[in-house]
Amino acid sequence: MLNSAEIFTQISNRAKNFSLSQDLYCDPGVFQADLENIWYKEWVFAIPTCDIPKTGNHATLQIGEYPIVIVRGGDGQIRAFHNVCRHRGQRLCPKQNGSSPKLVCPYHQWTYDLDGKLLFARDMGPDFDPSKYSLKPVHVRTNGGLVYVCLADTPPEFDSFGGFLDDYVGASDLSNSKVAFSSTIVENGNWKLVIENNRECYHCGGSHPSLCRSYSDNPLMTVMEGPNAASPEILAHWNRCDAANLPARFVNEPGMQWRFARVPLLNNAESFTMSTKVAVNRRMGTIPWNDAGSLMLYHFPSTWNHFLPDHAIVFRLLPISPTETEVTSKWLVHKDAVEGQDYDLKALTEVWLNTNDEDRRVVEENQKGILSPAYEPGPYSPSQEEGVIHFVDWYCNLMADRLSPRPAMAAE
Repeated sequence: MLNSAEIFTQISNRAKNFSLSQDLYCDPGVFQADLENIWYKEWVFAIPTCDIPKTGNHATLQIGEYPIVIVRGGDGQIRAFHNVCRHRGQRLCPKQNGSSPKLVCPYHQWTYDLDGKLLFARDMGPDFDPSKYSLKPVHVRTNGGLVYVCLADTPPEFDSFGGFLDDYVGASDLSNSKVAFSSTIVENGNWKLVIENNRECYHCGGSHPSLCRSYSDNPLMTVMEGPNAASPEILAHWNRCDAANLPARFVNEPGMQWRFARVPLLNNAESFTMSTKVAVNRRMGTIPWNDAGSLMLYHFPSTWNHFLPDHAIVFRLLPISPTETEVTSKWLVHKDAVEGQDYDLKALTEVWLNTNDEDRRVVEENQKGILSPAYEPGPYSPSQEEGVIHFVDWYCNLMADRLSPRPAMAAE
């Protein structure tokens, strides 16, 4: 089990544009360092706001050792709390989703208001002060119909990313959407392998026959250097979107932690379906055409997303162990779309259900190979795997900065 100094040394000695060492993918000490230095300090995608549309609706997630509950209050505000009763530590809300006018601990019925205040604690004596035992809050931000949480005492800046969420994702008007289907799977691979697999389509032609009906595996369809630097096909698509006031051009965080870009689908495909036509007859938001392509958004370490004219798919990954990762996918449609009338659930979900399972198998085989004593880091393709290089550089730069030995203070 590596310590911080050993992890820093391995990161510092890595070969540029090569995959990481076996330890950086598999070691329990590295996994704990990832939790403490990334997952407990960065903004993490939690849910779309439409997952908890009404007062008392709540959703839960587990970030490392921290169970969290997200609640919509009577004032319409979304708040997040540590999902831990202030009495003896019981999880308040054990299920992924639920609804209740109050949060009641199932152990001894301590009862909390939706704003976290303790309302009722039976037989605690005359000197008990309930105001001292409110639920512990977690930082939360909601922009563009998406909810992010952060466990840090002082979270990183969010406003620049949040503004782009409002502008770019706002075109899909997720506030007027609903969850049509949700899927959660566990991939037996390190969380970094899950992201690496997502950040390239080098493997798509050999692994994703359903997805490749509508999504091009040509790297020029995802490689772009700025709002005016991309393939001619993408630039033409952005010009068309500009004319309709539909945000589309590439924007990113300088260190590549996040990126937005709307790209056309293959051969004027309309959606991620086996037919390549729309899955939902009712468009979302203000997107003007069926073939407006996909707004692709990723934000490290926890999410990638596709926002299409007819539906959206939001993906969230959460680390479980050095070799286990939870991946949750949610398909969003217009809130008034009726299943069986406006959309067929199988047609809506089959491409990405297939793709998720195919990716699971790829990641798991990747993990098994990396566990072999014969494994050694290999080179990334500069054209096909540029997105993987962006992620690995982001990860290594951030970890190196946070693990870097600080010079000792000189004695006076």
